Amino acid sequence: MPLLSLEKILHSQGFGSRKLCRIMVFNGRVTIAGALCDDPQREIETDRFQFEVDGQRWQYRQHVYLAMNKPLGVECSHQPQHHPSVYRLLPPQLVERGVQCVGRLDQDTTGVLLFSDDGAFIHAYSAPKKKVPKVYQVTTKHPIQHELIAALLSGVQLRDEPAPIAAAGCAQITENVLHLTIAEGKYHQVKRMIAAAGNRVDGLHRIAVGGYALDPALNPGEFSWLEPGDLEKIGQYA
Repeated sequence: MPLLSLEKILHSQGFGSRKLCRIMVFNGRVTIAGALCDDPQREIETDRFQFEVDGQRWQYRQHVYLAMNKPLGVECSHQPQHHPSVYRLLPPQLVERGVQCVGRLDQDTTGVLLFSDDGAFIHAYSAPKKKVPKVYQVTTKHPIQHELIAALLSGVQLRDEPAPIAAAGCAQITENVLHLTIAEGKYHQVKRMIAAAGNRVDGLHRIAVGGYALDPALNPGEFSWLEPGDLEKIGQYA
């Protein structure tokens, strides 16, 4: 990893312009290993480098990879129409870095939502032709019948689609809950598939993307950093 000045590191991590980052350092807002650093030009090895800004610990990361348990009632947009933006749930430094949702979830859909500032990663896991599998926990309005599962696995015809679309996997969990795996990313696809099969979605929660499953300890609105092992689980589908 290259040596970078503290000023450049702060700038690269989303703490503002180079000038603002210099001022932060001069004003005593940055500490390294518990010691105040007042030299914005101090050169630092970035590998596993940690620092504190206003008492909050940060780690230098070349790219951002996050997983959030998206709550109800937020939109995956910087300019939401009817509900608050999901980006309000992220630290402003990450938004400043240009972090984006990897795909989107409707405001009434919860569960695992990935974020990154790595354009190649975003494309690899949001482009429809990549066919990255996504698993949803679906709560239905009516009891689940065998015929519904059979229809989903064999393929249902959606309006404006040239051919039937089949689920990549479908397993009943309870009388009104099933786990549905899809490999496309069409508009309201799960809701439309369930409707086409003769039922209705009352609740939709995404529990996995690729090989990554949502951490059950992650509360709605919370996020965690994706570690190398997590990225490897997802990476097999790139």
